Amino acid sequence: MKWINHQIVTGFIVYAATDDALFVASSIVGAVLPDRVEGSPPKESRAYWKWRKNHRTWSHYPPLYIALILLAQFAINYFQNPHLELILNLVTYALFGALLHIIEDGICGKVPVFSPRRKHGIKLFKVGSWQEYFFATLIIGGCLLFRFKDLFLAEFNL
Repeated sequence: MKWINHQIVTGFIVYAATDDALFVASSIVGAVLPDRVEGSPPKESRAYWKWRKNHRTWSHYPPLYIALILLAQFAINYFQNPHLELILNLVTYALFGALLHIIEDGICGKVPVFSPRRKHGIKLFKVGSWQEYFFATLIIGGCLLFRFKDLFLAEFNL
């Protein structure tokens, strides 16, 4: 997915699930983390294909992010410091955004699930296509419907 769609879709999913503005903002930042740590693809052809081969390996490996989330949560419980807790919660939320990025990439290509070198996934659409934007719009609509279902039900007397 394009970065903008990663950020918007992640933001809406987190908002629908939590209604927490801090969680939403931090997860939006983390929504591009797996690609950011890889850096930009080189412009030169040979270097690009080498970069492309290694794209979505360690940086898109979910167990790494899950382990970091668990470590942050352990530190919160162990140290019980309110300032550290805020910082580690922000880190946790950003890492959660990175996990959503990986899931989103898994529907438009392949990502490592069980091993950083072996990728799995489905390709529902090509990155940057109208289908990607349509898919993002469907996710956003579903999130809004979920978040405001009580308003919709009351409006239509259901």
